[in-house]
Amino acid sequence: MLHGIIRHDRALLLSLLRSCIGFDGGKRSGEAIHCRIFKLGIYKDRFLQTGLLDFYSKCGCLEGARQVFDEMPDRDVVAQNAMIAAFGVYGCLDDARKLFDGMMERSSASWNSMISVYCKRCDLEAARELFDRNPVKDVVSWNAMIDGYCKVGRMEMAWELFDRMDSARNSVTWNTVISGYLHCREFGKVVSVFRMMQEENVRPTEVTMVSLLSACAHLGALDMGRWIHAYIKNHNFKVDVVLGNALVDMYFKCGSADMAVDVFRRLPVKNIYCWNSVIVGLGMHGYGEQAVEAFHEMEKVTSFKPDGVTFVGLLSGCSHSGLVDEGKKYFHEMHRVYGVKPKIEHYGCMKLCQFLQTVLFGEALLRACRIYKDTELSEQVTKRLLELDPSDGGNYVFLSNVYAASKRWVDVEKCRKIMIEKGVRKIPGCSSIELNNIVHEFVAGDTSHPQFKKINAFLVEIDRELRKLGYRPDVDSVLHDIEEEEKEDAIKYHSEKIAIAFGLLNSTGTGPIRIVKNLRICYDCHEASKLIAKLFQREIIVRDRNRFHHFWDGACSCMDYW
Repeated sequence: MLHGIIRHDRALLLSLLRSCIGFDGGKRSGEAIHCRIFKLGIYKDRFLQTGLLDFYSKCGCLEGARQVFDEMPDRDVVAQNAMIAAFGVYGCLDDARKLFDGMMERSSASWNSMISVYCKRCDLEAARELFDRNPVKDVVSWNAMIDGYCKVGRMEMAWELFDRMDSARNSVTWNTVISGYLHCREFGKVVSVFRMMQEENVRPTEVTMVSLLSACAHLGALDMGRWIHAYIKNHNFKVDVVLGNALVDMYFKCGSADMAVDVFRRLPVKNIYCWNSVIVGLGMHGYGEQAVEAFHEMEKVTSFKPDGVTFVGLLSGCSHSGLVDEGKKYFHEMHRVYGVKPKIEHYGCMKLCQFLQTVLFGEALLRACRIYKDTELSEQVTKRLLELDPSDGGNYVFLSNVYAASKRWVDVEKCRKIMIEKGVRKIPGCSSIELNNIVHEFVAGDTSHPQFKKINAFLVEIDRELRKLGYRPDVDSVLHDIEEEEKEDAIKYHSEKIAIAFGLLNSTGTGPIRIVKNLRICYDCHEASKLIAKLFQREIIVRDRNRFHHFWDGACSCMDYW
Protein backbone atom coordinates (compact mmCIF):
# COMPACT_ATOMS: atom_id res chain seq x y z
CA MET A 1 0.00 0.00 0.00
CA LEU A 2 2.89 2.36 0.78
CA HIS A 3 4.01 2.31 -2.87
CA GLY A 4 0.67 3.72 -3.96
CA ILE A 5 0.75 6.72 -1.62
CA ILE A 6 0.43 10.05 -3.39
CA ARG A 7 3.60 12.08 -2.96
CA HIS A 8 2.26 14.70 -0.56
CA ASP A 9 -0.71 12.93 1.07
CA ARG A 10 0.21 14.08 4.56
CA ALA A 11 -3.16 13.22 6.11
CA LEU A 12 -2.98 9.59 4.95
CA LEU A 13 0.57 9.19 6.23
CA LEU A 14 -0.35 10.63 9.63
CA SER A 15 -3.40 8.37 9.79
CA LEU A 16 -1.25 5.34 8.98
CA LEU A 17 1.24 6.29 11.69
CA ARG A 18 -1.53 6.60 14.28
CA SER A 19 -2.89 3.20 13.25
CA CYS A 20 0.50 1.62 13.98
CA ILE A 21 0.30 2.51 17.68
CA GLY A 22 -0.81 -0.18 20.13
CA PHE A 23 -0.66 -3.47 18.24
CA ASP A 24 1.94 -6.20 17.68
CA GLY A 25 4.16 -5.39 14.75
CA GLY A 26 3.06 -1.76 14.76
CA LYS A 27 6.57 -0.48 15.49
CA ARG A 28 7.99 -2.21 12.41
CA SER A 29 5.15 -0.87 10.23
CA GLY A 30 5.68 2.65 11.57
CA GLU A 31 9.39 2.47 10.83
CA ALA A 32 8.56 1.41 7.25
CA ILE A 33 6.32 4.48 6.92
CA HIS A 34 9.19 6.62 8.29
CA CYS A 35 11.48 5.22 5.56
CA ARG A 36 8.83 5.94 2.94
CA ILE A 37 8.49 9.54 4.14
CA PHE A 38 12.25 9.90 3.82
CA LYS A 39 12.25 8.43 0.28
CA LEU A 40 9.41 10.72 -0.76
CA GLY A 41 11.57 13.67 0.26
CA ILE A 42 9.02 15.09 2.66
CA TYR A 43 10.79 14.20 5.92
CA LYS A 44 11.18 17.91 6.77
CA ASP A 45 7.43 18.41 6.89
CA ARG A 46 6.76 19.76 10.40
CA PHE A 47 3.45 17.92 10.84
CA LEU A 48 4.91 14.60 9.70
CA GLN A 49 7.87 15.04 12.03
CA THR A 50 5.54 15.70 14.96
CA GLY A 51 3.51 12.63 13.95
CA LEU A 52 6.69 10.52 13.91
CA LEU A 53 7.71 11.91 17.28
CA ASP A 54 4.32 10.94 18.74
CA PHE A 55 4.51 7.49 17.12
CA TYR A 56 7.96 6.64 18.51
CA SER A 57 7.18 7.89 22.01
CA LYS A 58 4.01 5.77 22.18
CA CYS A 59 5.62 2.65 20.70
CA GLY A 60 8.31 2.35 23.35
CA CYS A 61 11.16 3.92 21.41
CA LEU A 62 12.40 7.00 23.25
CA GLU A 63 15.62 7.11 21.22
CA GLY A 64 13.64 7.19 17.98
CA ALA A 65 11.52 10.05 19.34
CA ARG A 66 14.63 11.92 20.51
CA GLN A 67 16.32 11.48 17.11
CA VAL A 68 13.31 12.85 15.23
CA PHE A 69 13.10 15.77 17.66
CA ASP A 70 16.83 16.57 17.36
CA GLU A 71 16.59 16.56 13.54
CA MET A 72 13.64 18.98 13.46
CA PRO A 73 14.78 22.38 12.15
CA ASP A 74 11.69 24.11 13.52
CA ARG A 75 10.66 22.73 16.89
CA ASP A 76 7.34 24.39 17.48
CA VAL A 77 5.39 24.27 20.73
CA VAL A 78 3.41 21.18 19.61
CA ALA A 79 6.60 19.20 18.99
CA GLN A 80 8.09 20.32 22.28
CA ASN A 81 4.94 19.31 24.15
CA ALA A 82 5.07 15.87 22.52
CA MET A 83 8.73 15.47 23.54
CA ILE A 84 7.96 16.51 27.12
CA ALA A 85 5.23 13.85 27.23
CA ALA A 86 7.67 11.27 25.78
CA PHE A 87 10.29 12.07 28.42
CA GLY A 88 7.60 11.72 31.07
CA VAL A 89 6.53 8.27 29.89
CA TYR A 90 10.08 7.00 30.35
CA GLY A 91 10.71 8.73 33.66
CA CYS A 92 13.19 11.30 32.31
CA LEU A 93 11.92 14.10 34.56
CA ASP A 94 15.09 16.19 34.40
CA ASP A 95 15.08 16.12 30.58
CA ALA A 96 11.40 17.02 30.49
CA ARG A 97 11.85 19.94 32.91
CA LYS A 98 14.94 21.23 31.08
CA LEU A 99 12.99 21.29 27.81
CA PHE A 100 10.00 22.92 29.50
CA ASP A 101 12.13 25.62 31.16
CA GLY A 102 13.85 26.37 27.83
CA MET A 103 10.63 26.93 25.87
CA MET A 104 10.32 30.44 24.45
CA GLU A 105 6.55 30.21 24.49
CA ARG A 106 4.26 27.80 26.28
CA SER A 107 0.71 26.80 25.54
CA SER A 108 -1.75 25.47 28.08
CA ALA A 109 -0.82 22.00 26.77
CA SER A 110 2.83 22.69 27.74
CA TRP A 111 1.87 23.34 31.35
CA ASN A 112 -0.52 20.40 31.36
CA SER A 113 2.10 18.03 29.93
CA MET A 114 4.69 18.97 32.53
CA ILE A 115 2.18 18.82 35.39
CA SER A 116 1.02 15.38 34.17
CA VAL A 117 4.63 14.18 33.97
CA TYR A 118 5.21 15.05 37.63
CA CYS A 119 1.85 13.60 38.71
CA LYS A 120 2.46 10.30 36.94
CA ARG A 121 5.78 10.03 38.74
CA CYS A 122 4.13 10.95 42.07
CA ASP A 123 6.20 14.13 42.50
CA LEU A 124 3.22 16.09 43.78
CA GLU A 125 5.22 18.96 45.25
CA ALA A 126 6.81 19.80 41.88
CA ALA A 127 3.46 19.30 40.14
CA ARG A 128 1.67 21.64 42.56
CA GLU A 129 4.40 24.28 42.23
CA LEU A 130 3.85 24.33 38.44
CA PHE A 131 0.08 24.17 38.82
CA ASP A 132 0.05 27.22 41.07
CA ARG A 133 2.31 29.11 38.62
CA ASN A 134 0.26 28.08 35.58
CA PRO A 135 -1.25 31.28 34.12
CA VAL A 136 -3.61 29.40 31.79
CA LYS A 137 -5.27 26.82 34.03
CA ASP A 138 -7.89 24.87 32.13
CA VAL A 139 -9.99 21.85 33.06
CA VAL A 140 -7.19 19.51 31.89
CA SER A 141 -4.64 20.97 34.32
CA TRP A 142 -7.14 20.85 37.20
CA ASN A 143 -7.99 17.23 36.36
CA ALA A 144 -4.31 16.26 36.09
CA MET A 145 -3.56 17.70 39.52
CA ILE A 146 -6.62 16.09 41.11
CA ASP A 147 -5.70 12.76 39.52
CA GLY A 148 -2.17 13.06 40.92
CA TYR A 149 -3.46 13.53 44.46
CA CYS A 150 -5.94 10.65 44.03
CA LYS A 151 -3.24 8.25 42.86
CA VAL A 152 -1.22 8.74 46.05
CA GLY A 153 -4.27 8.67 48.31
CA ARG A 154 -4.23 12.36 49.31
CA MET A 155 -7.96 12.70 48.93
CA GLU A 156 -8.26 15.78 51.15
CA MET A 157 -6.05 17.72 48.69
CA ALA A 158 -7.90 16.27 45.70
CA TRP A 159 -11.22 17.30 47.24
CA GLU A 160 -9.95 20.81 47.94
CA LEU A 161 -9.16 21.33 44.24
CA PHE A 162 -12.39 19.60 43.21
CA ASP A 163 -14.36 21.98 45.42
CA ARG A 164 -12.55 25.04 44.02
CA MET A 165 -13.35 24.04 40.43
CA ASP A 166 -17.07 24.44 41.05
CA SER A 167 -18.92 24.70 37.71
CA ALA A 168 -15.72 24.06 35.67
CA ARG A 169 -15.86 20.34 36.49
CA ASN A 170 -16.49 17.90 33.68
CA SER A 171 -17.29 14.19 33.70
CA VAL A 172 -13.57 13.35 33.87
CA THR A 173 -13.27 15.41 37.08
CA TRP A 174 -16.15 13.59 38.73
CA ASN A 175 -14.92 10.16 37.62
CA THR A 176 -11.38 10.94 38.83
CA VAL A 177 -12.58 11.80 42.34
CA ILE A 178 -14.92 8.79 42.46
CA SER A 179 -12.09 6.49 41.32
CA GLY A 180 -9.81 8.08 43.90
CA TYR A 181 -12.18 7.31 46.77
CA LEU A 182 -12.61 3.80 45.39
CA HIS A 183 -8.82 3.34 45.27
CA CYS A 184 -8.62 4.50 48.92
CA ARG A 185 -11.42 2.10 49.86
CA GLU A 186 -13.66 4.93 51.03
CA PHE A 187 -16.68 3.29 49.48
CA GLY A 188 -19.26 5.42 51.26
CA LYS A 189 -17.65 8.53 49.76
CA VAL A 190 -17.97 6.99 46.28
CA VAL A 191 -21.74 6.80 46.74
CA SER A 192 -21.87 10.32 48.28
CA VAL A 193 -20.05 11.89 45.32
CA PHE A 194 -22.39 10.14 42.91
CA ARG A 195 -25.37 11.61 44.77
CA MET A 196 -23.75 15.04 44.38
CA MET A 197 -23.54 14.37 40.64
CA GLN A 198 -27.27 13.73 40.59
CA GLU A 199 -28.03 16.88 42.56
CA GLU A 200 -26.01 18.94 40.08
CA ASN A 201 -27.60 17.20 37.07
CA VAL A 202 -24.28 15.84 35.81
CA ARG A 203 -24.76 12.83 33.57
CA PRO A 204 -22.60 9.90 34.71
CA THR A 205 -20.66 7.78 32.23
CA GLU A 206 -20.03 4.05 31.97
CA VAL A 207 -16.82 4.64 33.96
CA THR A 208 -18.89 6.16 36.78
CA MET A 209 -21.19 3.15 36.81
CA VAL A 210 -18.30 0.67 37.00
CA SER A 211 -16.80 2.53 39.99
CA LEU A 212 -20.18 2.70 41.74
CA LEU A 213 -20.83 -0.99 41.24
CA SER A 214 -17.38 -1.80 42.62
CA ALA A 215 -18.14 0.30 45.72
CA CYS A 216 -21.48 -1.48 46.19
CA ALA A 217 -19.72 -4.83 45.85
CA HIS A 218 -17.26 -3.97 48.62
CA LEU A 219 -20.00 -2.58 50.87
CA GLY A 220 -22.40 -5.42 50.19
CA ALA A 221 -24.98 -2.74 49.32
CA LEU A 222 -27.40 -4.84 47.28
CA ASP A 223 -30.28 -2.35 47.23
CA MET A 224 -28.01 0.40 45.96
CA GLY A 225 -26.53 -1.99 43.41
CA ARG A 226 -30.00 -2.91 42.17
CA TRP A 227 -30.87 0.77 41.87
CA ILE A 228 -27.72 1.40 39.81
CA HIS A 229 -28.60 -1.56 37.59
CA ALA A 230 -32.06 -0.07 37.00
CA TYR A 231 -30.45 3.33 36.32
CA ILE A 232 -28.21 1.71 33.69
CA LYS A 233 -31.26 0.17 31.99
CA ASN A 234 -33.42 3.29 32.17
CA HIS A 235 -30.69 5.55 30.76
CA ASN A 236 -29.74 3.15 27.97
CA PHE A 237 -26.12 2.64 28.94
CA LYS A 238 -24.32 0.20 26.69
CA VAL A 239 -23.59 -2.87 28.79
CA ASP A 240 -20.23 -3.99 27.39
CA VAL A 241 -17.99 -6.66 28.93
CA VAL A 242 -16.53 -4.19 31.46
CA LEU A 243 -19.85 -2.86 32.77
CA GLY A 244 -21.47 -6.29 32.50
CA ASN A 245 -18.66 -7.89 34.48
CA ALA A 246 -18.98 -5.17 37.14
CA LEU A 247 -22.69 -6.04 37.49
CA VAL A 248 -21.94 -9.76 37.81
CA ASP A 249 -19.25 -9.09 40.41
CA MET A 250 -21.52 -6.75 42.39
CA TYR A 251 -24.38 -9.23 42.62
CA PHE A 252 -22.10 -12.08 43.67
CA LYS A 253 -20.35 -10.03 46.35
CA CYS A 254 -23.66 -8.66 47.62
CA GLY A 255 -24.90 -12.21 48.18
CA SER A 256 -27.31 -12.48 45.23
CA ALA A 257 -25.84 -15.33 43.20
CA ASP A 258 -29.07 -15.88 41.24
CA MET A 259 -29.09 -12.31 39.94
CA ALA A 260 -25.37 -12.51 39.13
CA VAL A 261 -25.93 -15.60 36.98
CA ASP A 262 -28.99 -14.00 35.35
CA VAL A 263 -26.99 -10.89 34.36
CA PHE A 264 -24.19 -13.12 33.08
CA ARG A 265 -26.61 -15.09 30.90
CA ARG A 266 -27.99 -11.90 29.37
CA LEU A 267 -24.61 -10.40 28.42
CA PRO A 268 -24.47 -10.17 24.60
CA VAL A 269 -20.68 -10.53 24.62
CA LYS A 270 -18.59 -12.33 27.21
CA ASN A 271 -14.82 -12.49 27.64
CA ILE A 272 -12.67 -14.70 29.87
CA TYR A 273 -13.04 -12.19 32.74
CA CYS A 274 -16.83 -12.60 32.69
CA TRP A 275 -16.54 -16.40 32.79
CA ASN A 276 -13.97 -16.17 35.58
CA SER A 277 -16.29 -13.91 37.59
CA VAL A 278 -19.14 -16.38 37.44
CA ILE A 279 -16.91 -19.40 38.25
CA VAL A 280 -15.20 -17.58 41.16
CA GLY A 281 -18.53 -16.16 42.39
CA LEU A 282 -20.25 -19.53 42.44
CA GLY A 283 -17.26 -21.03 44.25
CA MET A 284 -17.25 -18.21 46.81
CA HIS A 285 -20.89 -19.01 47.64
CA GLY A 286 -20.11 -22.72 48.04
CA TYR A 287 -21.91 -23.71 44.82
CA GLY A 288 -19.11 -26.00 43.69
CA GLU A 289 -21.18 -28.14 41.33
CA GLN A 290 -22.50 -25.07 39.49
CA ALA A 291 -18.94 -23.68 39.26
CA VAL A 292 -17.84 -26.95 37.63
CA GLU A 293 -20.80 -26.80 35.23
CA ALA A 294 -19.92 -23.21 34.26
CA PHE A 295 -16.32 -24.29 33.64
CA HIS A 296 -17.41 -27.09 31.30
CA GLU A 297 -19.86 -24.76 29.55
CA MET A 298 -17.07 -22.26 28.91
CA GLU A 299 -14.96 -25.04 27.38
CA LYS A 300 -17.85 -26.21 25.23
CA VAL A 301 -19.29 -22.95 23.84
CA THR A 302 -16.23 -20.65 23.71
CA SER A 303 -12.63 -20.71 22.54
CA PHE A 304 -11.37 -19.14 25.79
CA LYS A 305 -8.56 -20.92 27.56
CA PRO A 306 -8.87 -21.15 31.36
CA ASP A 307 -6.21 -19.23 33.28
CA GLY A 308 -4.96 -19.13 36.86
CA VAL A 309 -8.00 -17.18 38.08
CA THR A 310 -10.35 -19.73 36.52
CA PHE A 311 -8.74 -22.52 38.50
CA VAL A 312 -8.73 -20.55 41.76
CA GLY A 313 -12.51 -20.25 41.42
CA LEU A 314 -12.91 -23.88 40.38
CA LEU A 315 -10.70 -25.31 43.12
CA SER A 316 -12.10 -23.08 45.88
CA GLY A 317 -15.62 -24.03 44.77
CA CYS A 318 -14.72 -27.70 45.05
CA SER A 319 -13.08 -27.07 48.43
CA HIS A 320 -16.06 -25.14 49.84
CA SER A 321 -18.50 -27.80 48.60
CA GLY A 322 -16.62 -30.89 49.73
CA LEU A 323 -15.95 -32.03 46.13
CA VAL A 324 -12.56 -33.48 47.06
CA ASP A 325 -12.16 -35.92 44.15
CA GLU A 326 -13.22 -33.33 41.58
CA GLY A 327 -10.84 -30.78 43.09
CA LYS A 328 -7.91 -33.20 42.89
CA LYS A 329 -8.81 -34.03 39.29
CA TYR A 330 -8.80 -30.39 38.14
CA PHE A 331 -5.68 -29.62 40.12
CA HIS A 332 -3.74 -32.39 38.39
CA GLU A 333 -5.15 -31.41 34.99
CA MET A 334 -4.20 -27.73 35.35
CA HIS A 335 -0.70 -28.05 33.95
CA ARG A 336 -0.94 -31.38 32.14
CA VAL A 337 -4.10 -30.60 30.14
CA TYR A 338 -4.49 -26.81 30.22
CA GLY A 339 -0.89 -25.64 30.47
CA VAL A 340 -1.58 -23.53 33.57
CA LYS A 341 1.26 -23.83 36.07
CA PRO A 342 -0.12 -24.04 39.62
CA LYS A 343 0.70 -21.10 41.87
CA ILE A 344 0.55 -20.76 45.61
CA GLU A 345 -3.16 -19.85 45.63
CA HIS A 346 -3.99 -23.12 43.85
CA TYR A 347 -1.99 -25.15 46.37
CA GLY A 348 -3.77 -23.17 49.09
CA CYS A 349 -7.10 -24.37 47.74
CA MET A 350 -5.86 -27.97 47.72
CA LYS A 351 -4.25 -27.66 51.19
CA LEU A 352 -1.29 -29.81 50.13
CA CYS A 353 1.13 -30.79 52.87
CA GLN A 354 4.28 -29.76 50.98
CA PHE A 355 3.06 -26.19 51.10
CA LEU A 356 2.86 -25.99 54.88
CA GLN A 357 5.57 -23.32 54.80
CA THR A 358 3.24 -20.91 52.99
CA VAL A 359 0.95 -18.47 54.71
CA LEU A 360 -2.05 -19.46 52.64
CA PHE A 361 -1.88 -23.15 53.53
CA GLY A 362 -1.06 -22.36 57.13
CA GLU A 363 -4.27 -20.35 57.49
CA ALA A 364 -6.23 -23.25 56.02
CA LEU A 365 -4.60 -25.61 58.53
CA LEU A 366 -5.42 -23.23 61.36
CA ARG A 367 -9.09 -23.37 60.43
CA ALA A 368 -8.91 -27.15 60.69
CA CYS A 369 -7.10 -26.91 64.06
CA ARG A 370 -9.85 -24.65 65.38
CA ILE A 371 -12.59 -27.00 64.28
CA TYR A 372 -10.92 -30.04 65.83
CA LYS A 373 -9.63 -28.06 68.84
CA ASP A 374 -6.00 -29.15 68.38
CA THR A 375 -4.32 -26.57 70.63
CA GLU A 376 -0.76 -27.89 70.34
CA LEU A 377 -0.77 -27.94 66.53
CA SER A 378 -2.51 -24.53 66.44
CA GLU A 379 0.33 -23.04 68.46
CA GLN A 380 3.01 -24.60 66.24
CA VAL A 381 1.39 -23.47 62.99
CA THR A 382 0.69 -19.94 64.23
CA LYS A 383 4.28 -19.47 65.37
CA ARG A 384 5.47 -20.65 61.96
CA LEU A 385 3.13 -18.15 60.26
CA LEU A 386 4.47 -15.35 62.44
CA GLU A 387 7.99 -16.21 61.32
CA LEU A 388 6.85 -15.84 57.70
CA ASP A 389 4.81 -12.67 58.24
CA PRO A 390 5.49 -10.98 61.60
CA SER A 391 3.33 -7.99 60.65
CA ASP A 392 0.05 -9.94 60.34
CA GLY A 393 -2.03 -8.93 63.34
CA GLY A 394 -4.52 -11.72 62.65
CA ASN A 395 -1.97 -14.39 63.47
CA TYR A 396 -1.12 -12.77 66.82
CA VAL A 397 -4.82 -12.63 67.65
CA PHE A 398 -5.22 -16.29 66.71
CA LEU A 399 -2.25 -17.26 68.91
CA SER A 400 -3.79 -15.24 71.76
CA ASN A 401 -7.05 -17.12 71.19
CA VAL A 402 -5.18 -20.43 71.42
CA TYR A 403 -3.66 -19.40 74.76
CA ALA A 404 -6.96 -18.02 76.05
CA ALA A 405 -8.78 -21.26 75.21
CA SER A 406 -6.21 -23.10 77.35
CA LYS A 407 -6.45 -20.42 80.07
CA ARG A 408 -2.75 -19.58 79.62
CA TRP A 409 -3.24 -15.93 80.61
CA VAL A 410 0.46 -15.21 81.09
CA ASP A 411 1.07 -16.21 77.46
CA VAL A 412 -1.89 -14.09 76.34
CA GLU A 413 -0.29 -11.07 78.01
CA LYS A 414 3.12 -11.86 76.49
CA CYS A 415 1.54 -12.03 73.03
CA ARG A 416 -0.17 -8.66 73.59
CA LYS A 417 3.12 -7.07 74.65
CA ILE A 418 4.91 -8.40 71.56
CA MET A 419 2.19 -6.85 69.38
CA ILE A 420 2.70 -3.48 71.10
CA GLU A 421 6.50 -3.68 70.77
CA LYS A 422 6.30 -4.55 67.05
CA GLY A 423 3.64 -1.92 66.37
CA VAL A 424 1.21 -4.57 65.14
CA ARG A 425 -2.37 -3.40 65.34
CA LYS A 426 -5.32 -5.71 65.83
CA ILE A 427 -7.89 -4.89 63.15
CA PRO A 428 -11.22 -4.32 64.90
CA GLY A 429 -14.11 -6.47 63.78
CA CYS A 430 -16.53 -4.45 61.67
CA SER A 431 -19.83 -5.55 60.16
CA SER A 432 -22.13 -3.64 57.85
CA ILE A 433 -25.70 -4.00 56.69
CA GLU A 434 -27.59 -2.00 54.07
CA LEU A 435 -31.12 -0.83 54.72
CA ASN A 436 -33.03 1.63 52.52
CA ASN A 437 -29.90 2.45 50.49
CA ILE A 438 -27.98 3.39 53.64
CA VAL A 439 -25.05 1.28 54.83
CA HIS A 440 -24.90 0.97 58.62
CA GLU A 441 -21.57 -0.08 60.12
CA PHE A 442 -21.01 -1.61 63.55
CA VAL A 443 -17.84 -2.49 65.44
CA ALA A 444 -17.56 -4.95 68.33
CA GLY A 445 -19.08 -3.47 71.50
CA ASP A 446 -20.54 -0.58 69.50
CA THR A 447 -22.71 1.76 71.61
CA SER A 448 -22.69 4.76 69.25
CA HIS A 449 -25.67 3.91 67.06
CA PRO A 450 -28.83 5.98 67.69
CA GLN A 451 -30.78 2.75 68.20
CA PHE A 452 -28.26 1.28 70.64
CA LYS A 453 -30.69 0.87 73.57
CA LYS A 454 -33.24 -0.83 71.35
CA ILE A 455 -30.58 -3.10 69.78
CA ASN A 456 -29.16 -3.97 73.21
CA ALA A 457 -32.55 -4.97 74.59
CA PHE A 458 -33.19 -7.06 71.49
CA LEU A 459 -29.80 -8.82 71.81
CA VAL A 460 -30.65 -9.77 75.40
CA GLU A 461 -33.99 -11.15 74.21
CA ILE A 462 -32.32 -13.09 71.36
CA ASP A 463 -29.75 -14.56 73.76
CA ARG A 464 -32.52 -15.73 76.08
CA GLU A 465 -34.41 -17.44 73.24
CA LEU A 466 -31.28 -19.04 71.79
CA ARG A 467 -30.49 -20.68 75.13
CA LYS A 468 -33.88 -22.36 74.97
CA LEU A 469 -32.71 -23.91 71.68
CA GLY A 470 -29.56 -25.26 73.34
CA TYR A 471 -27.15 -22.42 72.59
CA ARG A 472 -24.23 -21.99 74.96
CA PRO A 473 -21.80 -19.12 74.34
CA ASP A 474 -18.30 -20.20 73.29
CA VAL A 475 -16.05 -17.98 75.39
CA ASP A 476 -12.71 -19.64 74.58
CA SER A 477 -11.63 -16.76 72.37
CA VAL A 478 -12.15 -14.00 74.96
CA LEU A 479 -8.64 -12.65 75.58
CA HIS A 480 -9.10 -11.57 79.19
CA ASP A 481 -8.92 -13.46 82.48
CA ILE A 482 -12.36 -12.38 83.64
CA GLU A 483 -15.45 -14.04 85.04
CA GLU A 484 -17.49 -16.32 82.77
CA GLU A 485 -20.49 -13.97 82.82
CA GLU A 486 -18.33 -11.05 81.67
CA LYS A 487 -16.95 -13.17 78.83
CA GLU A 488 -20.47 -14.01 77.70
CA ASP A 489 -21.33 -10.32 77.68
CA ALA A 490 -18.21 -9.59 75.59
CA ILE A 491 -19.07 -12.01 72.79
CA LYS A 492 -22.74 -10.96 72.87
CA TYR A 493 -21.70 -7.64 71.34
CA HIS A 494 -19.61 -8.91 68.43
CA SER A 495 -20.19 -6.72 65.40
CA GLU A 496 -22.04 -9.31 63.30
CA LYS A 497 -24.51 -10.00 66.12
CA ILE A 498 -25.23 -6.28 66.46
CA ALA A 499 -25.72 -5.98 62.69
CA ILE A 500 -28.03 -9.00 62.57
CA ALA A 501 -30.12 -7.64 65.46
CA PHE A 502 -30.33 -4.24 63.75
CA GLY A 503 -31.42 -5.89 60.50
CA LEU A 504 -34.13 -7.95 62.20
CA LEU A 505 -35.42 -4.90 64.06
CA ASN A 506 -35.60 -2.65 61.03
CA SER A 507 -36.66 -4.89 58.16
CA THR A 508 -40.04 -6.34 57.37
CA GLY A 509 -41.07 -9.41 55.43
CA THR A 510 -39.17 -12.65 55.05
CA GLY A 511 -36.25 -11.56 52.86
CA PRO A 512 -32.68 -12.42 53.76
CA ILE A 513 -30.55 -10.39 56.16
CA ARG A 514 -27.23 -9.60 54.42
CA ILE A 515 -24.12 -8.83 56.48
CA VAL A 516 -20.58 -8.01 55.37
CA LYS A 517 -17.76 -8.61 57.87
CA ASN A 518 -14.14 -7.54 57.42
CA LEU A 519 -12.74 -10.51 59.38
CA ARG A 520 -13.47 -14.22 59.56
CA ILE A 521 -16.65 -14.92 61.49
CA CYS A 522 -15.84 -16.39 64.92
CA TYR A 523 -17.04 -19.80 66.07
CA ASP A 524 -19.55 -18.43 68.57
CA CYS A 525 -21.15 -16.00 66.09
CA HIS A 526 -21.30 -18.77 63.51
CA GLU A 527 -23.20 -21.05 65.90
CA ALA A 528 -25.45 -18.22 67.06
CA SER A 529 -26.25 -17.18 63.47
CA LYS A 530 -27.44 -20.68 62.60
CA LEU A 531 -29.87 -20.64 65.53
CA ILE A 532 -30.99 -17.03 64.94
CA ALA A 533 -31.88 -17.98 61.35
CA LYS A 534 -33.93 -20.89 62.71
CA LEU A 535 -35.55 -18.83 65.48
CA PHE A 536 -36.74 -16.04 63.15
CA GLN A 537 -37.18 -18.20 60.02
CA ARG A 538 -35.05 -15.76 58.05
CA GLU A 539 -32.08 -16.52 55.85
CA ILE A 540 -28.96 -14.75 57.10
CA ILE A 541 -26.17 -14.26 54.58
CA VAL A 542 -22.76 -13.30 55.96
CA ARG A 543 -19.81 -12.47 53.72
CA ASP A 544 -16.68 -12.78 55.81
CA ARG A 545 -13.01 -12.60 54.80
CA ASN A 546 -13.00 -16.13 53.40
CA ARG A 547 -16.38 -16.90 51.87
CA PHE A 548 -20.16 -16.55 52.01
CA HIS A 549 -22.18 -18.21 54.76
CA HIS A 550 -25.86 -18.85 54.02
CA PHE A 551 -27.54 -19.57 57.38
CA TRP A 552 -30.97 -21.17 57.29
CA ASP A 553 -33.00 -23.26 59.73
CA GLY A 554 -30.10 -24.09 62.05
CA ALA A 555 -27.50 -24.90 59.40
CA CYS A 556 -24.87 -23.14 57.30
CA SER A 557 -23.92 -23.66 53.67
CA CYS A 558 -20.24 -23.95 54.67
CA MET A 559 -21.02 -27.18 56.53
CA ASP A 560 -19.15 -25.74 59.53
CA TYR A 561 -15.82 -25.49 57.73
CA TRP A 562 -14.54 -22.01 56.96
